[in-house]
Amino acid sequence: MSYSNDEHFCSNKLLLEAKEASFLDIILLLFSSDIKKRKFVDCSEEQRYQNFPRRWIIFISILAQWFLILFRKPMALVGLVIEWWLNLLSDNGGFFGLLLNILRGRVVIPDPTSATFTSVVGSLDKRVDLDKNIGVGSKRYIGSLSLMAAKLAYENEAFVASVVKDHLKMEFKGFYNFWNGRLHQLSTPAFILQDSIADPDLIVLAFRGTDPFDANGWITDIDISWYELKGVGKVHRGFMYALGMQKNGWPKDIDQGATDHSYAYYSLRQMLRNMLQKNEKAKFIVAGHSLGGALAILFICVLAFHEEAWLFKRLEGVYTFGQPRVGDKQFEEYMEDKLRKYDVRYLRYVYSNDLVPRIPFDDKTLMYKHFGPCLFYNSCYRGKVLREEPNKNYFSLLWFIPKRVNAGWELVLREEPNKNYFSLLWFIPKRVNAGWELVRSFILPIVKGRDYRETWLLTLVRIFGLAIPGIANHCPQDYNNSTRLGNLPVAVDLQYSYEEIHGE
Repeated sequence: MSYSNDEHFCSNKLLLEAKEASFLDIILLLFSSDIKKRKFVDCSEEQRYQNFPRRWIIFISILAQWFLILFRKPMALVGLVIEWWLNLLSDNGGFFGLLLNILRGRVVIPDPTSATFTSVVGSLDKRVDLDKNIGVGSKRYIGSLSLMAAKLAYENEAFVASVVKDHLKMEFKGFYNFWNGRLHQLSTPAFILQDSIADPDLIVLAFRGTDPFDANGWITDIDISWYELKGVGKVHRGFMYALGMQKNGWPKDIDQGATDHSYAYYSLRQMLRNMLQKNEKAKFIVAGHSLGGALAILFICVLAFHEEAWLFKRLEGVYTFGQPRVGDKQFEEYMEDKLRKYDVRYLRYVYSNDLVPRIPFDDKTLMYKHFGPCLFYNSCYRGKVLREEPNKNYFSLLWFIPKRVNAGWELVLREEPNKNYFSLLWFIPKRVNAGWELVRSFILPIVKGRDYRETWLLTLVRIFGLAIPGIANHCPQDYNNSTRLGNLPVAVDLQYSYEEIHGE
């Protein structure tokens, strides 16, 4: 059952249901301004009539989701095969070790639940130790710990527990997988650790990002559907359901004992309350990579929505890496106000040409916005604090056709639906940069040591990145390197407003 017909908590919405669309339905969307005629669109009356640029974006989103639904099972199968093969090689000492074990009859078969089984994401960056040069008192320590937690969230429970205890020397508090009411499945993993070395004791809550071969996760990311929450703004539907939104929105409390399922926001909020009540010195941070970053900041949004002032007093900060946009301009203003009110440190790390922080689009047609300081790192790991990452709308080339269909150049220039039209100029620099990153992957271990050696799998991804640089740049490796090698501006030690950061 879809929640698309539940209007009692939200009167203004735009919901897309790709599974209800035929290919012909999707094509016809381009030829009628009344999108409500399409059976896969559920929207309020004020959203009913859309101009061509907006229908074009809806068309791209629905078409991409449609193909992902079509190839969902093959993607999952390919992911399982790749993951199993990578672990088979690793458990048997590499390719030649596997051949030798086959001859000996001693082949080690991977166990997906074991503490040695690594995800595809984990195989891209195998480091599980914090940089020894970054001590607890360093201004880079919490960012580095947050990235490690966000990276570990992609792994299974046994792996995470082992790394937290044996490598990080911290206390593993639990690994969980929460219910998504829209997908009707467990699809929101998260875990909690406690760093008792830090002063005060630091609790880290980390959300998992999108698995590379999880079609449902990608559907959540590229779905541009939204609900408008009163006083908050328009917020991404997929992210809210992943976090635990109910059919009646965000009630302050729910009776989880009355259901067979646990929801991320409500369960994690109670866990944090319990842990913080037992330790008066402890504070907590929330972290995530990719989709996990979106869930991290949305978790803080719902805490603010419920006026959880006591929890905010114990919140040290929010650290996200390669986070997509979550809401509109009103949502941006709402969150800026709450971050100032509760004095919350929020740092949004973006590496180079990473595609994911640049979606969904930020323009007058699609309305999604980032907020808070962007800690941007270039391919030499030099950091800047910016309002927005450069070339903020990665796929501006997609506007080439609708710009010409939409009533000519004069209307385009008047409405200016895409501020980054000339980002086509980034086409060559992006690929030059991707070539440099490939070369750098062989130079960095020589200069910085074995900790910076890259796996053969990541090398293949970087080669693929010569065609689509934004995908390779989304890998945790470069975010990990950014927290280790990046030169951090002094401004990020405190939570400043935009004006204070830029001296305006």
